[in-house]
Amino acid sequence: MDLVRLQNVLDNASFAVLLVTMLLYWVGAAFPRLPYLAILGTTGMAIANLCVAALLSARWLEAGYFPISNLYESLFFLAWGVTVIHFVAENMSGSRLVGVVTAPVAMAITAFAALSLPNDMQESAPLVPALKSNWLMMHVSVMMLSYATLMVGALLAIAFLVVTRGQNVELKGSSVGTGAYRHKNYQLRRAGEAVHGSIDSSPIDSSPNEAIASNGVATAVIAPPASPPTSASSTTPLSPQRLTLADTLDNISYRIIGLGFPLLTIGIIAGAVWANEAWGSYWSWDPKETWALITWLVFAAYLHARMTKGWQGRRPAILAAAGFLVVWVCYLGVNLLGKGLHSYGWFF
Repeated sequence: MDLVRLQNVLDNASFAVLLVTMLLYWVGAAFPRLPYLAILGTTGMAIANLCVAALLSARWLEAGYFPISNLYESLFFLAWGVTVIHFVAENMSGSRLVGVVTAPVAMAITAFAALSLPNDMQESAPLVPALKSNWLMMHVSVMMLSYATLMVGALLAIAFLVVTRGQNVELKGSSVGTGAYRHKNYQLRRAGEAVHGSIDSSPIDSSPNEAIASNGVATAVIAPPASPPTSASSTTPLSPQRLTLADTLDNISYRIIGLGFPLLTIGIIAGAVWANEAWGSYWSWDPKETWALITWLVFAAYLHARMTKGWQGRRPAILAAAGFLVVWVCYLGVNLLGKGLHSYGWFF
């Protein structure tokens, strides 16, 4: 089997595997008493990752350059990055529910690349002179990995918004500087929820930030233990709280975005250096450069709000969800215009 046929088999196989994987994750989430479905979903994600990696490797061997020079190649590289960061998030959260939101996006990306793009856009071609540089791998690969990482983090934030819809959520302890570890007996509950059979309508503690909202809106707060901890437990180091799904999504989303933001920063800096070598200017306000800066500012605002302002819960999640759209505009939207220095090899 030649490399071209192998690529055709692998791109369709990766789509089919991700489609089945998505269904496994969704059915596993709907029927949590069937844990083997989630395990099969994780296995499917691993197989899809290997299929995409093999596709990119075959492409590299065929073309003789790092396969990230056109839309087809970059879409599969993005899908590969999403599957890699999926496993990072899944390992950090300890929950296979991460695949409920990551598998559909990875599947949609491969479907668009394998089934929607015309054949001439799927074929490898010699690099244009502007791309014949070692910076191609350094700049574009890091940017694509940052997109994949930020997308996964934003998807988890969107999942958090879905899980906590209709509630004014106040989470404490998920951000740097606010105490990432709490007593193991603390748990997330709604204001006024019964505690050991009784209704607790008093504030959680004297801190203004932790008082229960009095405007009638359901508020999720961190409840203290119903009884003081024993002397034995008070002398031992605090254990990480057994987080609820909402708290876990908030926590892991923050950490994944915190991983993607430095990658985005490095990618932008590498692109500026490459631009200076190729065009004689570090920054020319090309549409791609402008939207890369907007993406950087959105996620910088997200991290700033969490690390210095103590934002947690729905407000930063909404900002991250907006960042998901901004990433797609930066990656794909500006190329629909067919204008600018970054438009070659995409649509026009």
